Amino acid sequence: MQIQTLRRAALFGALLSLVASACGAPQRPTLLDSPPPSQVEAATTTTTQPPPNGLDLAATTTLAPVDSTGKRPIAPIDPIDLAAAILETETEIRDPTVDPVTLAEVSHRQQVAYRYLGSHPELDEAVMAQLPADIAAIATANIEAGREFRSMHSDASISANVPAWEVVAPPPPDELLGFYQEAAAATGIEWEYLAAINLVETRMGRIRGLSTAGAQGPMQFIPTTWDEVGEGDVNDPHDSIQAAARYLVRRGGPDNMDRALLGYNNSEPYVRGVQAYAQIMRDDPRAFYGYYGWQVYFLTQQGSLWLPEGYYQTEALPAAVYLVEHPESG
Repeated sequence: MQIQTLRRAALFGALLSLVASACGAPQRPTLLDSPPPSQVEAATTTTTQPPPNGLDLAATTTLAPVDSTGKRPIAPIDPIDLAAAILETETEIRDPTVDPVTLAEVSHRQQVAYRYLGSHPELDEAVMAQLPADIAAIATANIEAGREFRSMHSDASISANVPAWEVVAPPPPDELLGFYQEAAAATGIEWEYLAAINLVETRMGRIRGLSTAGAQGPMQFIPTTWDEVGEGDVNDPHDSIQAAARYLVRRGGPDNMDRALLGYNNSEPYVRGVQAYAQIMRDDPRAFYGYYGWQVYFLTQQGSLWLPEGYYQTEALPAAVYLVEHPESG
């Protein structure tokens, strides 16, 4: 009882002390803990636009932060400790004085905390009871979004292999935000939707598929859809994001975003998940920085494996073999 009281004090003390598809493809899997049938060759671009209103973009955000610890964070399994981790990471992400490298590590810890809670619904009530109402609402939205995406996959679809991918650093966050804003100004599609899709499809462009088949680019276009709305290079983040906004307009946006998102991926869970992430960023644009730091996890029969930046496999490899070679991923 004394330990629990001390933990609660630490939890709330932290709050007081810190200031703050492939387009058109039918029901295909997305990235969240599961492999999309996608091939991505993300390119960088020097085009920049002013960031969306409400975001404090320090000059240091022109560098793409990476989780440099080299270690996979472990989520606490005790509900009080898990709640404390969620509170701490959510608060730090909203603190504009946190440096980019620290923010990347904090975001990764946020991600694993939500992933753990998302797979343990029996902990929901105990964890939420420890959180302030505003943080509990954010946490609830995040875990519900994750569960929506996980529901899109059957156990039979889980791979025995890790994929033939390269995982790279995404474009800098302010650069991506400029691309989203440019597309929003041109089409009326709110930037938060574009960020949410970019997150779900390729973790902000981290994944490069090493095959010429399937969907391509950071926003995941099949060739026929790119022919419909694409201009420039499907693998270029700027061009791909602009095309995604145009595609959403053709499918009903911005007036009916549920319909537009359903056109992007014909799955109701996909629509609900993207809507949830977009709403979180709409309520607080600083949440984008947390999502920007989320890492690539790939669901296999050996568990959900972290594929860090620098991962490179030219051919699918049994997950069990990969784990022997890279135990830090499991």
